[in-house]
Amino acid sequence: MFSNSFKTVAFFVCASVVSFLKIDAAEVGTGANFKGPIGLQLYTLRADFTRNVPATLDKVRDYGVKEVELAGTYNLSPEKFKEMLDARGLKPISGHFSYDRYQTDVEGIAKEAKTLGLQYVGCAWIPHKDDFDEAECRDAIKNFNKAGEALAKHGLKFFYHTHGYEFTKYGESDLLDLLISQTNPKFVNFQMDVFWIVYPGKDPVALLKKYGSRWSLIHVKDMKKSLKTGVMTGQADVTNDVAVGTGQMNWAAILNQAKKSGVKHYFIEDESPDAAAHIPLSLKYLEGVRW
Repeated sequence: MFSNSFKTVAFFVCASVVSFLKIDAAEVGTGANFKGPIGLQLYTLRADFTRNVPATLDKVRDYGVKEVELAGTYNLSPEKFKEMLDARGLKPISGHFSYDRYQTDVEGIAKEAKTLGLQYVGCAWIPHKDDFDEAECRDAIKNFNKAGEALAKHGLKFFYHTHGYEFTKYGESDLLDLLISQTNPKFVNFQMDVFWIVYPGKDPVALLKKYGSRWSLIHVKDMKKSLKTGVMTGQADVTNDVAVGTGQMNWAAILNQAKKSGVKHYFIEDESPDAAAHIPLSLKYLEGVRW
């Protein structure tokens, strides 16, 4: 028989071990406030993928992330790429496909997406000449509503990824407002790329509040502190991407509001040539960010 004092000590030791194990088993990139879970847009390691797909997927696995967003399958069939993801415990949540395919081959997109096990399929660029204009925006609205409805029949959710040029002034607001207000919320979701909100000089927190649950996904992407904003071209040098938490974004405020707005999936995207070195720093920051 153990004495009561020994039992008390043993209880606290066991409780401490359990507590430690819970902390140790936490999802990588998540912490006391940010719960994510955080994923990785595989375009971040696009140069590595062109050299060696299996080794690059190993690298993704070794970062500790579980969810990924796709931007192609690097000359592999969807079946083969999905097999390679599965072998590494990587879960594909979403993927980007070209605007033209949503007009001409939406059923082909659906087939590929289902093979890959995607939940969301998106578009990251609306082709346009010079500045993005109302006519191009209205064409996109029509195409997105149609594609979104078609994909919903396959159990897939369509989204559009912001890219900065959508803030061309339109009436008392801008073309992003037109795009969001005129697309059907049943069939069209949105992905906020934080870089492409801040670079044009806009406030991601305000936009998360304004459009709420229309934002289903987020690209967690930081920007060099010295970069001047107010540019709406949708173009920027990739060296302006920096590790999350080292740039000019107010992540505590952004992530806090994203949670309140009901954002469902978060992906680090870093287009920098140094992205592979940035990723562990970004994950570490997200584990410690507080609000």
